[in-house]
Amino acid sequence: MTTITDLSPVLLDQIAAWLPQQRWFAAKGRQISSVTVEASVVLREAATPDGPRGDLLVLAVEFADSGPGEHYQLLLGRRGQLPEELTHVAIGADEGSTAYDGIWDPELSGELLADLAAGVHRDWVSFNPEPGEEIPSGLPGRVLSAEQSNTSVVFGDELMLKMFRRVAPGVNPDLELHRALRGVDSKEVATLRASIEGTLGGESCLLGLLQDFAANSADGWSMALISIRDLFAEADLRADEVGGDFAAEAERLGKTVAVTHEELARALGTGTTTGAELADAMRSRLASYLPVVKELAPLADRLNAVFDEVAKLTEPVPTQRIHGDLHLGQALRTPYGWLLIDFEGEPARPLAERRLPEAALRDVSGMLRSFDYAAYHQLAEWDESAFLQIDGPENRLVWRANEWTERNRSAFCDGYAEIAGHDPRDQGILLRAFELDKAVYEAAYETRNRPSWLPVPLRSLRRLLKG
Repeated sequence: MTTITDLSPVLLDQIAAWLPQQRWFAAKGRQISSVTVEASVVLREAATPDGPRGDLLVLAVEFADSGPGEHYQLLLGRRGQLPEELTHVAIGADEGSTAYDGIWDPELSGELLADLAAGVHRDWVSFNPEPGEEIPSGLPGRVLSAEQSNTSVVFGDELMLKMFRRVAPGVNPDLELHRALRGVDSKEVATLRASIEGTLGGESCLLGLLQDFAANSADGWSMALISIRDLFAEADLRADEVGGDFAAEAERLGKTVAVTHEELARALGTGTTTGAELADAMRSRLASYLPVVKELAPLADRLNAVFDEVAKLTEPVPTQRIHGDLHLGQALRTPYGWLLIDFEGEPARPLAERRLPEAALRDVSGMLRSFDYAAYHQLAEWDESAFLQIDGPENRLVWRANEWTERNRSAFCDGYAEIAGHDPRDQGILLRAFELDKAVYEAAYETRNRPSWLPVPLRSLRRLLKG
């Protein structure tokens, strides 16, 4: 890789102070010891004293705990005078200019789109339209503000460019699976139009994906929250009697997931694993999380007993490529149906791990867990004491949260079964184990990132262990 742009020590220190404040920075809680430029390329030279200069950077971040370092992508903008609308993404001032997060600057994001339209190469970065795709340029760009781990720019109402923030060498499943689904003409994902790829450590590295933008869409998480809110607001009606009932959408979503699984199997093939292999992985994950979440210790024996039941399964378990991090926030409801998005897999896992074939039930369990999260997110808004209560008698809102969850879990499985030809609930031992495995992961995540949310997976673990 080539370093073209040298940043001053002052600016590197400012970036080191700025990084932990960003939602997409994955190493919160770890003290940064150094930030260096691993590679950079000039995207745009400043045409006027106040015009923007843009450099596409890969930053190497090292930590005081001597643990593994990480790499982050930054489109570094610099202007002599920062416009008011960009002051919220300022990084610092150095050598007569202000540095800022340039992806928010329409002039700089427009350069990315123009390069994709032209299919140019800039040193170690290539802008690659998919075969047969013509990319329009000159469309106005705006950043979507809802994302957590990446940053997306919408151009007009036609295209969306997702820029990855944390980057790693190797084949990224988001690009790999979108290309596979494009190859079978899938209608369950937004069409892949182009990619931005570079090199890191001598290997390929995905920097960005350009897809069709799903205009006039709503994400499944937001729709679910509205449905639960409507249910909580009703004094007497049951979930199936409320105007905002979500069950029909949950069933449609189940069908979409089943179709996507069939398409991925057709495009990339299938395999098998054993119950013993699955159980070993589940036990290993639990053991790694026990020191992190003290509340898991009283449940460990019962959890391992469930995983032991998986180990006893004698029939081979089918495997294939799956979404890998499926939940309501990864689904968009358009006027034409549901679309699945973000095929990266769980960001905390290494890329090579995320590319391994897995049981499709892992995706199903992720969505089932998401219904729990939606219900209890609203419960926290309506009755914090009921939300925090893990054991004891259920009050009215807790009962309604559980009613909504079970109704939509069932509807999702109904839809999945209709398309797949088999019902996930018929694989009770495996499905329960996958849900428990996911809830254990959630408990560790909440402990590290949102301790106030720990009651959600703990409540689910207790419920599932009673089954």
